[in-house]
Amino acid sequence: MWKFAHPIKHSIPPTRWPAADEAARSLLFHPIKIGSFELDNRTLVPAMVPWGAHEDGFVTQNNLDWYRRFAAGRPAALVVEATGIRDIPSGPLLRISHDRFLSGLRKLVETVREASEGHTKLFIQIIDFLAVKRRPDPQKYFQRFLEITEQHRHELAELTQNLNWIDANEEKVRTFLSTAPDTLIDRVLNEREIESLRFGYRERVTDLHLPHVRELPQVLPAIFADAARRAREVGFDGVELHYAHAYTMAGFLSALNTRDDGYGGPRENRVRLPLEVYRAVRQAAGDDYVVGVRFLADEVIAGGNRIDDAVYFGVEFAKAGMDYLSISKGGKFEDAEQPKVGQAVYPYTGQSGYECMPTTMSDERGPFGRSVPLVAEIKHAVNAGRLTTPIVATGGITTFEQAEGILQRGEADIVGLARQALADPDWFVKVKLGRGDEIRRCTYTNYCEALDQAHRQVTCKLWDRKELDEAGIAMAEDGRRRLLPPDWKVKRQK
Repeated sequence: MWKFAHPIKHSIPPTRWPAADEAARSLLFHPIKIGSFELDNRTLVPAMVPWGAHEDGFVTQNNLDWYRRFAAGRPAALVVEATGIRDIPSGPLLRISHDRFLSGLRKLVETVREASEGHTKLFIQIIDFLAVKRRPDPQKYFQRFLEITEQHRHELAELTQNLNWIDANEEKVRTFLSTAPDTLIDRVLNEREIESLRFGYRERVTDLHLPHVRELPQVLPAIFADAARRAREVGFDGVELHYAHAYTMAGFLSALNTRDDGYGGPRENRVRLPLEVYRAVRQAAGDDYVVGVRFLADEVIAGGNRIDDAVYFGVEFAKAGMDYLSISKGGKFEDAEQPKVGQAVYPYTGQSGYECMPTTMSDERGPFGRSVPLVAEIKHAVNAGRLTTPIVATGGITTFEQAEGILQRGEADIVGLARQALADPDWFVKVKLGRGDEIRRCTYTNYCEALDQAHRQVTCKLWDRKELDEAGIAMAEDGRRRLLPPDWKVKRQK
């Protein structure tokens, strides 16, 4: 992972947990209107990918158990992991790209409703992504993947002072390049070819030479709309449009988007497709259905979006009628670390990745609530336009005082707890009942994120080796970790 030059170890902030009557009076546990209904408090569990789905995208028992466990803690809302909208292979990630997935998703909805006794609203995050290939073995890259051009031949002729390369056959060029030193490779290959060699091939929304990329504005609105229609059909309370991080829609919003077809360049062009997708989703799902969005306050990459871009997009999304705005930060491919041969580049390993999921090894600002000032800027701009769209703050929120302070200061309307909820899914009900001192506090070492990077089933180091002799517990594929935290042993009050 990218590291600060002079990292500072931050301790987990202390807190005074409120008594039950004090918690009941807090803004955190006051209802808030979102779309056509009210949340009974102002807490949310953001989307997290646990790598528990079937290889073909179907809901598994592990998925049902995972979301049942979070629902038992009774957050106001729970967002199901990024779920693919295209009917293409994508490994153990959920899909909503065809009607064959609906029976499993319907069972997931029913599971959450039963576990939360109807208190927790369930949204599903829907996502599109472009192709990302694993970093190839160099020999294989030069022998199979590199397209030899006249430019390569002329560069070789100039660099070696040997004109024979201009007429050399393709096999000879490939063989020579496969054993050439990096200094020569760096001058013969172009920037994208070097990236494909050392990081793996990756498509961008600006690859207009690829027909399927050029056609994205014509096809994506309908694909997102179909996914939203399916989500409503099986009983989800809403959908969250994934416009964040390293994926297709974030690519359209990015300042790096230089498309020349009216969907790139100035902000008003870059927001065009995201708004067209929203309008198609709204038409398919209905005016009484919750449609939210997850997008970035800052891309944290060279030439990328900053807070002024995010403020503009937030206001446009609110004006269009989105029911909530959930704000994240970073998580981009552009500054990711080089993967090992045979592995895919992971967009949470550079500085932008750190800003997305900061750890207790940080800089002077520390990791807790690190994005909240940016969230507040977006909220203030939205409200200044006389819009009341709820804004969700996430990132390093771990204590009641943090959460309540964010709400009381008007920095956000809802707080999202991801890693803290993974550490203790009962955070919400424990605080409400005045049992905050029993909370299992996240230590923000990103043990969970390291499992995600390796595409291993996600757990928390605070509980995955506890009570392994408990009857009937589900175990990870490695056979050494439990997949769910132990149940809270205190009888829960209603």
